[in-house]
Amino acid sequence: MLTGWWVSTWYERAGPFAIVAWVIIVLGSITLHELAHGWAAIWRGDRTPIESGHMTWNPVVHMGLPSLIVFAVIGIAWGMMPVNPARFRGRHDDAIVAIAGPVMNLLLAALCIVLGAAWVAVAGGYATPALTVSDNAFRDGQVFFRLAAALNIVLAIFNMLPAPPLDGSRILATFWPRYREIIEGPNGQNIALFSLIVLLYFGGRYIYPIGFDTAISGTQTLAHWMTGGRVPLP
Repeated sequence: MLTGWWVSTWYERAGPFAIVAWVIIVLGSITLHELAHGWAAIWRGDRTPIESGHMTWNPVVHMGLPSLIVFAVIGIAWGMMPVNPARFRGRHDDAIVAIAGPVMNLLLAALCIVLGAAWVAVAGGYATPALTVSDNAFRDGQVFFRLAAALNIVLAIFNMLPAPPLDGSRILATFWPRYREIIEGPNGQNIALFSLIVLLYFGGRYIYPIGFDTAISGTQTLAHWMTGGRVPLP
């Protein structure tokens, strides 16, 4: 009965550590993504994130019950930060607030690639042989940093796609009034749902490989540079 459940599948293929790592990474990444929207909105004059109680580190507040249920079942989730564009100071502030989330994901991905490379260089004994850790600990560290980097790259790319309710649609609507009229019109919800399904179905085939390939090659290449070539290139 649990053959298709993501926890069961991950446990069989990657072990319990990968499951724990994924939960931590997803909750942390979504929380920081949404907080970035909130910080940007406050900076641009909108205190809605504060007034609604969403400027918190609690992932449950950002994700909500439906997202948590979906995460428990299939391992993916989403979040939401309430903002009020009418309170922004500038005409392009909606785009600034929207892009803050993907920018946060890119910063997290870069940080995880750096930390992952340092882990490979140090824990793998390439920099200082005396600091070498066990094979299991070394592998778990690699799994954590690569998963974190890959997920945040995927989140950054996916959220920049121009389909409501993704951040990319808000950015495009800021600079293209006709697009805003379409997505806010009577057929906007149907168009948004159709676009999102198409992007999820077709985009995932390309976005996920880009995220994981970039995370692995970036970590390995940086570790190669850190150790003066002792870590092999990917």
